[in-house]
Amino acid sequence: MNQKNLEFLKDQLKYTGFGETFDQDLKEKMLKGETEFKIIKEGVYGKDSMTAELNFKKSDQSDLYFFNSYHVNLKKEESKEGLEQTFYINSNSSNITLKEAYNLMEGRSVNKDLKTKEGEVYNSWIKIDFKESESNSNFKINHYHQNYGYDLEACLAKHSIKELETPKYKEDLLNSLKKGNLQSVTFVVNGVESKQYIEANPQFKTVNVYDGNLQRINHRESKDEKQKETQGKSTSKDFSQRKESVSDEVAEVEKKRSQRKGKAKSL
Repeated sequence: MNQKNLEFLKDQLKYTGFGETFDQDLKEKMLKGETEFKIIKEGVYGKDSMTAELNFKKSDQSDLYFFNSYHVNLKKEESKEGLEQTFYINSNSSNITLKEAYNLMEGRSVNKDLKTKEGEVYNSWIKIDFKESESNSNFKINHYHQNYGYDLEACLAKHSIKELETPKYKEDLLNSLKKGNLQSVTFVVNGVESKQYIEANPQFKTVNVYDGNLQRINHRESKDEKQKETQGKSTSKDFSQRKESVSDEVAEVEKKRSQRKGKAKSL
């Protein structure tokens, strides 16, 4: 068994989100010298369960093993059928981690630095399109590249989120959303704090907001909306003042008209 190969694979598993749980299992399977083997990882995320099947294969030219891919099956509490997708492993650090895979299977978006076939690095948001399948039976993955125009920080700035006021909390929030997490935040509306949840939505260049029961809501307390509300109140006030002014003018005209009629009768 190639010890350096073992250490490399252990690190690869660790940084792809599988931890160090399978180090011994990995060593034993490599010692057997089989052409290929699998390792099964089962996990629970809230009320969901997800199984990952890790695929390893030995090189035809040497004693090296490669971690080629992992196949996940996500089962929701309310569904008997599981969603399945295979995530492929590259030699670089742009691999989809296990938690990112779960977030993608949940329908959320993940931000990654990826590489072209020519080796050029580019940044992109990715999201699974469950309505379209590819030739390898995987669901299609949509890309929203850096030129697509999605600015997560600018979208967050439209909302009165308390965590944005502290640089460290803001950085943690941005990093969490880029990993595809549904993140708990504190909204401040008219001085009142409330816990809500948000997720990045690069496709529509916004963030989705959910209440404490994880029900999707249309949040109307963004800074832009507050400004519109203030402008609306100002416009309403101006209209009322103009209305009062017009009423005063009409009253003055009626008063003068009555005075002229009175004079005409006395004559």
